[in-house]
Amino acid sequence: MMSIKYAILGILSWKSSTGYELKKFFKESSILYWSGNNNQIYKALLQMQEEGLVKSEVIHQESSPSKKIYTITEEGLSELKEWILSAPEAPEFKKPFLIQLAWADLLSDEELNELLIKYENEINMQLIMQEENIRRGVLSPNRTPRENMIWNMISENILSSYRNELNWVREARKKLAKNQSREDNNQMNYQIREIDHKKYIEIFSSSRPLSTENDALDLIALCGEHNTNLLMIHYDALSEDFFNLKTKAAGNMIQKFVNYQIKAVAVIPREIIQKGRLKEMALETNKGNHFRMYETKEEAEKWLLN
Repeated sequence: MMSIKYAILGILSWKSSTGYELKKFFKESSILYWSGNNNQIYKALLQMQEEGLVKSEVIHQESSPSKKIYTITEEGLSELKEWILSAPEAPEFKKPFLIQLAWADLLSDEELNELLIKYENEINMQLIMQEENIRRGVLSPNRTPRENMIWNMISENILSSYRNELNWVREARKKLAKNQSREDNNQMNYQIREIDHKKYIEIFSSSRPLSTENDALDLIALCGEHNTNLLMIHYDALSEDFFNLKTKAAGNMIQKFVNYQIKAVAVIPREIIQKGRLKEMALETNKGNHFRMYETKEEAEKWLLN
């Protein structure tokens, strides 16, 4: 594994920095990722100073505490270049999630599906963060056109890794779904709607009416695949159990939507939504921001996109 020494020397070859600035750079950079703790940074700086690879200067400030700024020396630049010219290490593909997945046959279909969805959401979040960091472009030297091109290529390598992982986990979910029993297989009739740059998924019907937590997870995964957290479900897609409050099907599905920050709305005919306890449930859920029930698509869409 690469020593943190060379990562620090690389940054200092770009600009002199304090220990705090180095720590901040490692935390925010998409390229110079380091998983070690802060003590390793300061310990490495002290050792490199003893070896003559860096030097430090204490800057006194009137209104702030003094700070120690580290600068690379000629010896440090020479050692950094020597390391850059050394034989590259093979890439590492050790992923803790794969160890979890290796023994996932112990889980139920629902538990395994949820595990994969959690991983998919985490990868998708990391991808969005990396894209934003790269878009901002604040953490790259950009001293020459060639250096700018090199850092852009590194950024694309990182993004492609996350995209490949996202595609892999989605394909894994599809293959496992096909391997489940016929009862668990489900085909949903849906469309992607986009209004005023806001996108939502509209579920019209389902080959097996929706009522379980696993159904909710499938809907959440569908939202993830289409990069939206907005969902509209029509009455025909829901099972009778959803409207039978004794089964707790509705509550369990809604809780999944809440857990995964999905904003969902159900379009329910007036004669159904006005029945007994369901009317009470609609009045209660319609006070919240995660799930509501309306009699018309127009009402539902207005709330969903608001």
